[in-house]
Amino acid sequence: MQISILPSVNAVLNGTCAVLLVAGYLFIRRKAVLAHRACMASAFFVSILFLISYLTYHAIHGSTRFAGTGWIRPTYFAILISHTVLAVAIVPLVLRTLYLALRNRFEAHRRIARWTLPLWLYVSVTGVVVYWMLYRVRWS
Repeated sequence: MQISILPSVNAVLNGTCAVLLVAGYLFIRRKAVLAHRACMASAFFVSILFLISYLTYHAIHGSTRFAGTGWIRPTYFAILISHTVLAVAIVPLVLRTLYLALRNRFEAHRRIARWTLPLWLYVSVTGVVVYWMLYRVRWS
């Protein structure tokens, strides 16, 4: 696989994760526990694939400079910084939320999932936004 395709793969994985998270939320609201479980486990698996792909790309390629200027530059960095900080913070939250579900501690699972879901969704969606701003929009 060419290394230059990995940012696109990463964006697809982030987008897929976001769709799975929303579907999982909608399923649990409808009391479809097995469908919820499948979506959330899939979101976790897709996130692991993303992390492997992301680390591989950056280990080989390094950083990519943002080419935008003017008002878009601080906007990009605000999105990037919030995305990066929350991407680090979400890891223990996701692991704890998953652990509680696997241990059938559903009351504690629900309490932490109320924080985990929106933060994880934000990280997934802003990952796609950062990709578009960095690799797809031509700033001139």
